[in-house]
Amino acid sequence: MNIGYSFLITSLAGLSTMVGMFVLLFKKKDTNKIISSSLAFAAGVMTCVSLLDLIPESVELLTSRYKNFVSIMFFLIFLCIGVLTSMTIDKYMPENNENNGKLFRVGIISMLAIILHNIPEGIATFMASSMDTKLGISLALAIAMHNIPEGISISVPIYYSTKSFKKSFLYTFISAVSEPFGAIIAYLFLQKFVTDSFMGMLFAFIAGIMIHISFYELLPTSKKYNENKLTSLFFIIGIIFMCINHFAF
Repeated sequence: MNIGYSFLITSLAGLSTMVGMFVLLFKKKDTNKIISSSLAFAAGVMTCVSLLDLIPESVELLTSRYKNFVSIMFFLIFLCIGVLTSMTIDKYMPENNENNGKLFRVGIISMLAIILHNIPEGIATFMASSMDTKLGISLALAIAMHNIPEGISISVPIYYSTKSFKKSFLYTFISAVSEPFGAIIAYLFLQKFVTDSFMGMLFAFIAGIMIHISFYELLPTSKKYNENKLTSLFFIIGIIFMCINHFAF
């Protein structure tokens, strides 16, 4: 088992999140269009990741351990816990003012959700790479493709709410390094203890968070910039992008 190579693959997959910051290089007079389209695109990606990856994987893992009815119950319970957790974060996250404070909060909540998403991804990529290099590379490529728009969902609202490239970089970077952090956790503690049922419950929990963020944070905030056509268009583009990614890899 090549630990160094497995860690490198996982780190590159995580750092692909930083590529999402390149959207900030496209300067336009009408920043509302950039914000609206970026948030809608990220919402489409998160929704598709939840529906095509997290939820099916959760159900499959839980079904391999429990009977069908019990596995579905566990799935629904942890999906609801994820939604409730996101609602709680949303309720108690401070908001500085009506516009920029809301946008900043969207970026922070997205960052927290993606960190929770990236850590188990890092665990999975590290463990897959350590057992089968080819499998690990394929998984890392798929993860990298959807990490890019996830980087957009953090960097764009943080940048346009604070006008600080440094803060945008910092928060996006924290999310990016959570993936190799998952690899470290896997190597030091979890290789012998991660079970299918644990991962199934975790994926359901993350799916609940991401679905809530998509429909109660990203899309509503996107629509507030009075770009309804762009919101609908880029939400669909985000879904199509992830569908192509899902079936290609």
